[in-house]
Amino acid sequence: MTAARLRAFCLTFNDTAEEFPFGPDTSVFKVAGKLFALSALDARPLTVNLKCEPENAVRLRAEHPEAVAPGYHMNKRHWNTVTVAALPEKTVRELIEDSYDLVVAGLPRAERLRLDRP
Repeated sequence: MTAARLRAFCLTFNDTAEEFPFGPDTSVFKVAGKLFALSALDARPLTVNLKCEPENAVRLRAEHPEAVAPGYHMNKRHWNTVTVAALPEKTVRELIEDSYDLVVAGLPRAERLRLDRP
């Protein structure tokens, strides 16, 4: 997956916005104002920080030690840093969607319903 494809995929979700609160080099993707993905799209290798359920975070790190690490500058219990090229694109897409869904699940019910995600 390229940086352009990563960016485009993140922006396909309902109510997603790309912001640059950490400077012009770091894309922050938010849903309803809440972070679900963070990436320096020009970095090599391309990595993305994604939210993850704590049990799954540990499992993914064990299964893919070359591709998944505790979230860089994030809460290590709930965030992973994923090296995009080290995993199949389908897996990266699933991890991004899981991150989005976790953030949406934490939103108030009215927001979730507005996003068509009960």
